Amino acid sequence: MRGAREVAAGPIPGTNGQILDALPHPLILVDPQGRIVEANMAAESFFRASAQVLRRHPVSHFVPFGSPLLMLISQVRERGAPVNEYKVDISSPRIGAEKIVDIIAAPVTDRPGAVVLMLQERGMAEKIDRQLTSRGAARTVSGLATMLAHEIKNPLSGIRGAAQLLEASAAEDDRPLTRLIMDETDRIVKLVDRMEVFSDERPVEREPVNIHVVLDHVQRLANSGFARNIPINVEYDPSLPLVLANRDQLVQVFLNLVKNASEAVAGEPTGEITLTTAYRPGIRLSVPGSRERVSLPLEFCVRDNGPGVPEDLLPHLFDPFVTTKANGSGLGLALVAKIIGDHGGVIECDSQPGRTVFRILMPAYATQDEI
Repeated sequence: MRGAREVAAGPIPGTNGQILDALPHPLILVDPQGRIVEANMAAESFFRASAQVLRRHPVSHFVPFGSPLLMLISQVRERGAPVNEYKVDISSPRIGAEKIVDIIAAPVTDRPGAVVLMLQERGMAEKIDRQLTSRGAARTVSGLATMLAHEIKNPLSGIRGAAQLLEASAAEDDRPLTRLIMDETDRIVKLVDRMEVFSDERPVEREPVNIHVVLDHVQRLANSGFARNIPINVEYDPSLPLVLANRDQLVQVFLNLVKNASEAVAGEPTGEITLTTAYRPGIRLSVPGSRERVSLPLEFCVRDNGPGVPEDLLPHLFDPFVTTKANGSGLGLALVAKIIGDHGGVIECDSQPGRTVFRILMPAYATQDEI
């Protein structure tokens, strides 16, 4: 952190400014009076204000009254030494909701009372961790599906055939039992077929897709079927660029999410679903095996006002066989996570009573001239 303090101690001209602007985390310098005197580009994006606007206000202007961030600055000044704080909620109407950050604060040696703050968004790190965990779980299901296809589907075929033969000669009272055997074998085969989707490692065939066309199609399907009596609202950014994706797979993803939302609000007199799209610059991820950082500026959300997801299930929601439904298989959201991961995107869920949001972040389509 020492090098960062020395750079931030003075103005940010030339090369030093370029270095700080290259940092992916918000970095600000607070003077002894609590005013923001310097900020990098990531800080401008985080605080939703230009550097010029930031310099007009104290840091207390952007965070809630009595925020732990303000107390952290005081601790650094009192101790004259760096202080770290993890998972701090600094959400406010000015900078937005869900601002959970790790804070690294340090004094500036040649500026008594000045403090450098670096903020690391906790939410994004957890999104990535969840996505990687879901991909690992999907690979486990992939191997299991391959084994089940060979070791279970063939015997099930024999069991079903035997039950059909028995049904032909069974007494009337016994036929419901043979029908039960056939129905249950069919159900198991369907479950194995769904799991086999995870073992498909072929590259996804993608093309430029208008996400609003996909969402409109999903809305029509939902309104004519499982969500017939549930209002579905839309909040679209009409200027959104195209997404490089497989259209059919995106339809599958959003149908699954909207169906889950409709089941969550079923029976609620004021139950409703909202589909939103937005452009969120500044979110960049490292790609394994490459030095490139991929931007994920496209945000697609499915929101409902149902009872919410139990807190203990949230970290495992995209793992296979995890479900809140009495008769669910727990493969729907795992498949959604696999599809989004195959597209180079991230999916996560924020939930509390009365508000559940499934948020998908994906890269935009770039023409050859833009690459």
